Amino acid sequence: MGEKSEFQIPADKLKEIESCVKAPAEFTSPDVLYDELIASVKKYHPSTDISIIEKAYKTAREAHKDQARKSGEPYITHPLCVAIILADLELDKETIVAGLLHDAVEDTIMTVEEVAAGFGNEVALLVDGVTKLGQLSYKADKVEVQAENLRKMFLAMAKDIRVILIKLADRLHNMRTLQYMKPEKQKEKARETMDIYAPIAQRLGISKVKVELDDLALKYLQPDVYYDLVEKIALRKSAREEYVQSIVDEVQTHIIKAGIRADVSGRVKHFFSIYKKMVNQDKTLDQIYDLFAVRIIVDTVKDCYAALGVIHEMYKPIPGRFKDYIAMPKPNMYQSLHTTLIGPTGQPFEIQIRTYEMHRTAEYGIAAHWKYKESSDGKKSVADQEEEKLSWLRQILEWQRDMSDNREFMSLLKSDLDLFSDSVYCFTPSGDVQNLPAGSTPIDFAYSIHSAVGNKMIGAKVNGKLVNIDYEIQNGDRIEILTSQNSKGPSRDWLAIVKSTQAKNKINQWFKNEFKEENITRGKDMVNQYCKVKSINQSEIMKPEFQEVVQRKYGFRNWDSVLAAIGHGGLKEGQVVNRLQEERQKTLKKEITDEKILETVSEVKDNRIRIAKSKSGIVVKGIHDVAVRFSKCCSPVPGDEIVGFVTRGRGVSIHRTDCVNVINLPDSDRVRLIDAEWQQPDEAGGNGLYLAELKIYGRNRMGLLVDVSKIFTEQQIDMTSINVRTSKQGTATINVTFNITGREQLIQVTDKLRQVEGIMDIERTTG
Repeated sequence: MGEKSEFQIPADKLKEIESCVKAPAEFTSPDVLYDELIASVKKYHPSTDISIIEKAYKTAREAHKDQARKSGEPYITHPLCVAIILADLELDKETIVAGLLHDAVEDTIMTVEEVAAGFGNEVALLVDGVTKLGQLSYKADKVEVQAENLRKMFLAMAKDIRVILIKLADRLHNMRTLQYMKPEKQKEKARETMDIYAPIAQRLGISKVKVELDDLALKYLQPDVYYDLVEKIALRKSAREEYVQSIVDEVQTHIIKAGIRADVSGRVKHFFSIYKKMVNQDKTLDQIYDLFAVRIIVDTVKDCYAALGVIHEMYKPIPGRFKDYIAMPKPNMYQSLHTTLIGPTGQPFEIQIRTYEMHRTAEYGIAAHWKYKESSDGKKSVADQEEEKLSWLRQILEWQRDMSDNREFMSLLKSDLDLFSDSVYCFTPSGDVQNLPAGSTPIDFAYSIHSAVGNKMIGAKVNGKLVNIDYEIQNGDRIEILTSQNSKGPSRDWLAIVKSTQAKNKINQWFKNEFKEENITRGKDMVNQYCKVKSINQSEIMKPEFQEVVQRKYGFRNWDSVLAAIGHGGLKEGQVVNRLQEERQKTLKKEITDEKILETVSEVKDNRIRIAKSKSGIVVKGIHDVAVRFSKCCSPVPGDEIVGFVTRGRGVSIHRTDCVNVINLPDSDRVRLIDAEWQQPDEAGGNGLYLAELKIYGRNRMGLLVDVSKIFTEQQIDMTSINVRTSKQGTATINVTFNITGREQLIQVTDKLRQVEGIMDIERTTG
């Protein structure tokens, strides 16, 4: 039974344990299996015409006649068992037929065309889809990336969801018979099942398949854990079964008394779900109280809630353990009421309540949505035949109509199943999955493998056939790139064909490196031409220090690389020249505002800077091209004695001569002082306004601020800000800034303020 745990289990004990584990019967006769298949199909399919299934069985048996499985059985037993699993899911005849033929194209000389000719295009499409999915390569060393890509690829490749259902059935039977494989192969297949197949079955809501895949994967991945669980659960099997049956009988009695028609049954939870709970909750088996569950299946949703009321009257519910998945279904369509209760002996147990339709959806998931229609004479009309053959898109639309209250499921499903419009998944010749942007070509594929492959590419094969380089890759394509050492490299036309940024960058990189000299010359000519058109003197801007700044900005090591980038189109000549000019302007400004001004200072020592503010702005006399600003530390106004100070890089700042900052200047900076005077108003062409600031001290009283404000209003002076603070001793300090025409107006408003009751002192800010 596969790989055992580290500890040895006695043979008789092992036999007892294995009897508790559901294991499929091993049939030696394909005909017996075929009879079981037909019996299973007739249970749910309205039509008694099984001729197409019989034909498929005979075709598959003939195709696989010389093949045997690892167990020694005829190979045909595998497709038959896959078909039986599909019949258990109550799928249509086309799916059953495709299940019988699913290995014929891959493992025998039979072709897809022959399948289409014998069984129709729909069956051929399903067989071809399963064949392509069979080419997926799973590598345990890239578990997370591979698993995610493979899950997405599975769903993206399947134009019809039945392809995935066949593949799941195929994997389930292979897992049931995994004991015939070598131990390393067992672990590899079990890991692949756990990472790829079980999550897909869960997403599609097929609990019936998902739980068995999980249990079988656990059996081979962690045999010691698996057999330990089996043994411990088997130890008290009879006692537990008696206990569960007693609860089932008791519940059944009360449900019948309440007038509710229901099927009540009990079951032990699956090994993997118990193991997962132990790991997630860090508990031992003894601490997992809901090892088993009682299931109540009723006719209507109303009966579900009625049964819940009966149960809660019988047993005490555990707070916080009730879940209503009917009102809020799970993303995979699962609906049920879950409640955990305390049993008669104090043992907690779980009860699940659902309708028959909900139970069918819980077990079969997506497979539960296949519907079959018959006309009154037992034969299908043409319209009904079309209805039966639902495409994946049609199925989606039907769910949207039937399940308008389950938008979360639809959005989640579409995110995984809507062909991943932004991505395409394809294979390398060795079977690795490549994820490319939708619309990608063999060129994109080549560069995704390696730059050298793309640069030496001369052609491509898709699924063994030569294609044009602009062929649009489809999900599931197997791509082979043809290369040659004599290749001259990529063509510029490729840039218009490729979709991926990676490929474009690598093609551009090749042209940059291959034609660097040409590109440098072309780049130089483009810069020359641009400067000519814009009348820019190149000798002024092509200084090494300016070029260095541009190199750093765009990430180049030398100026030739910048020119080469311009030459091949990676940079625009205009943006480079403009940046060079910016750097030159910065330097010029620095020179003018520092050294040159200091030189001029000595030349105009006998002349004063004459300054005024008019409607046209600041006027400066005595020195040219100088930026002038009034210092905020002392806010000089016309009439004040002023002095200019040559700043580093910010022109000349004008201060009052009594400014604290000027008085405390170190001797080294005093050489930067320049004499300044106010220009007469009539010379300036009008009077300007200047910002002044006063600090007013007074005894705090009611109305002091109102009286101060009133003075400014009466004098028609615009205040720009006012700030008041009061000390613990009752002294108010008022800082007010305002606009005035000059010193004369400032003296006038100061005199008025001194007359306000409580004002003790007024001073101007001086730094």
